[in-house]
Amino acid sequence: MTDFKLISDTEWQQRLTPEEFHVLRRAGTEPPGVGEYTDTTTEGVYSCRACGAELFRSTEKFDAHCGWPSFFSPLAADRVIERRDTSHGMVRIEVVCANCESHLGHVFEGEGYGTPTDLRYCINSISMTFEPAEPGKQ
Repeated sequence: MTDFKLISDTEWQQRLTPEEFHVLRRAGTEPPGVGEYTDTTTEGVYSCRACGAELFRSTEKFDAHCGWPSFFSPLAADRVIERRDTSHGMVRIEVVCANCESHLGHVFEGEGYGTPTDLRYCINSISMTFEPAEPGKQ
C-alpha cells in the first residue's frame, strides 16, 4: 500500500496535471462555476483525485449556488482533516484528504442552508473524481 504522505513534490507533479497540482498540492482554488462536478446530480461517490480515497457521497451534496460542489458532510469523519487556514487575510477551515493530505477546499458553518449539519464543505471539482452508483445501489 502506498503511503501518499511520503510522495515528493516532484512525483506529485508527474502524477497530476499542472492545474491539479496547483489545487491539490499548493492549496489553490479553481475559478467558481467551471468545475465538472458543480452541477452534478447523479448518484455516486466522490473520491480524492490524488489518491483515490472515497470522500463524499452524492446523498450529502446540495446546491449552494456558490460555484463549487457543496456537501453537508463527508463520507465519514475520518476521511478528511479540517485545519485552521489564515491565508488571504481571513480565517477559514481548510479541508484536506486524510489519506494523502491533498487540499480539497474549505468548510463553512452557520450559513443557513438548512442542511442537517449546517455545514458547507465547499470542494474544488478538480480535487475529486466521481464514480456513478450502479443502478439500485448507493
